[in-house]
Amino acid sequence: MTDQTGRQYNTVFGSLDHYNKGGVEVISDNPKYYAFSNMFEVASAARPYEKVAVAKNLEYVLEVIRAEGTSEWRATPHDEFALVMDGSVEIELFDPEEPLVDPDASGSIGLDGQPDGNPMGRVQAGQGHMTLLPAGKAYRFHSDGVAVVLLQTIEGPDTVYRWADICQTV
Repeated sequence: MTDQTGRQYNTVFGSLDHYNKGGVEVISDNPKYYAFSNMFEVASAARPYEKVAVAKNLEYVLEVIRAEGTSEWRATPHDEFALVMDGSVEIELFDPEEPLVDPDASGSIGLDGQPDGNPMGRVQAGQGHMTLLPAGKAYRFHSDGVAVVLLQTIEGPDTVYRWADICQTV
């Protein structure tokens, strides 16, 4: 494609099977102020449905999730956003009869089985699709293959930090 100035460019979408790691080149600053990780590389080394933080801003985090098979049911006291970066994910939403999480808590929590309540529907999300996971509701993911989900959320009890293992810091 060509931009408005006549320069040629090519957009390349990464995937779990094909990505360029990239990196940070610090020109005139201290490298300790920068970190870089690649979500596909993180997902390739993660366990299914492990929530690995790849970015953080105050209490907010972006977590990479390797979707493979069916996840446990989860509930969150705040909205979360699931962006499918690779593959296909079915997201099942459920409206519980009674509150499942403390409204003042942070992050999602795993549930013991399907909660009592009413099904809200399913979302079939492919690469580039974003789904709202609403506050106070329950959800679970399913992927017949392997998919990569980037979850925007608030740091919670299941957020896994592996900065030393996943980040380029120099």
